[in-house]
Amino acid sequence: MKKILTIILLNALIFNALQAQTPTPAVAQSESILIINATAHLGNGKVIQNAVIGFDGGKLTLVGDATLIKYDRNAYKKVIDAAGKHVYPGFIAPNTPLGLIEQGSIRQMTDQAEVGDMNPSVRSIIAYNTDSHITPTIRSNGILLAQIVPEGGRVSGQSSVVELDGWNYEDAAYAIDGGVHLRFPSIVSFSFNPATGPEFKKNDNFSKEVADVEAFFREAKGYAEKVNPTPKNLKFEAMRDLFSKKKTLFIHANAAKEITEGVQFGKKMGCRTVIVGGRDTWMLTDLLKSNDVAVILNETQDLPSRNDDDIDQPFKTPMMLQKAGVLFCLSVNGWWQNRNLPLMAGQAVAFGLEKEEAVASITSNTAKILNIDKTVGTLETGKDATLILTEGDALDMRTSKVTQAFIRGKEIDLDNKQKQLYRRFKTKYDRISKQ
Repeated sequence: MKKILTIILLNALIFNALQAQTPTPAVAQSESILIINATAHLGNGKVIQNAVIGFDGGKLTLVGDATLIKYDRNAYKKVIDAAGKHVYPGFIAPNTPLGLIEQGSIRQMTDQAEVGDMNPSVRSIIAYNTDSHITPTIRSNGILLAQIVPEGGRVSGQSSVVELDGWNYEDAAYAIDGGVHLRFPSIVSFSFNPATGPEFKKNDNFSKEVADVEAFFREAKGYAEKVNPTPKNLKFEAMRDLFSKKKTLFIHANAAKEITEGVQFGKKMGCRTVIVGGRDTWMLTDLLKSNDVAVILNETQDLPSRNDDDIDQPFKTPMMLQKAGVLFCLSVNGWWQNRNLPLMAGQAVAFGLEKEEAVASITSNTAKILNIDKTVGTLETGKDATLILTEGDALDMRTSKVTQAFIRGKEIDLDNKQKQLYRRFKTKYDRISKQ
């Protein structure tokens, strides 16, 4: 019986795979392209109403206002008239297990966590799956790069930034092993009582757990100070560049005490620190600003954590961080859910965040935090031609429609499994209605 069920499951998976294929990766840009008559949102707070944008060899060669600069339209092999459309830098999704999970309910289709508590040598990039059916659904909403983050344990491992196109992880890799992820000890402990359900209480071991993490990091720091340590310790080797700030320490923390302790911990270790999650960061803007700590803020579509908080506090937090001068970007819990990233940024606008700052929160700010801002995140001459064209406002769920996308000049196929299924069943019921 078990063998029969296994065969049925395999056949179902094969059938689904045959019904919808992931689009073929794009080829390198072979001809120069010029976009005219578009409204360009540069990602740095500026907007050009009548923009001209040219790119060749995967790089932006022209970004300007058509009413102020001279350009030779005939110098470009292909001209895209984008009248009435908008151009944005490709959106960037931070802090996601995208490509590591296909079906969360099937253990064999999840590869985002390793066993054990201290795993700094774990590398998410080698597990990244470019054939995922989920990735095309994400990029069809404008997300063209993502920070792939491992989960599990206390020190989860190293994250990498990938382009959402490629035959394999080597093709997709954009910035490899850029940071180590620390799940900071929680001030509360969780347990499940079959009779009463979930139970939360104060974590009496919080101080001890913090001390254990500090001891591990101090040992790693001492190891890093040695020029040629023997024997080699792979875990400490993976942490070596943390203490020279070549890599970033991403500290996952939400409660105010956890964030405060995390900031002090990063300072004590001499690391470039970023807070991930950051639910209570709105309370600690002075601390974050004075210590030059950036925030990857988890999704705003949530309820407040305390009964006496404003009901719309999660929606207001981006505006409060922006006004305080804290560098932040937005992220979405989950993997397929990242398609909602631009729409979440749009919701923050309704709660006080300036429109172009909302664009920056999913483009240039993210690029700065992930240390890739020299090549991506804004529409500037010399940077990668990674951008999208949309009908309507990309941050508005009612009007946004991504019509074209380019990653380093390569035009990306925006088809996906969901669009294929829509066309299939639309045709079916169109036929039925005509019978």
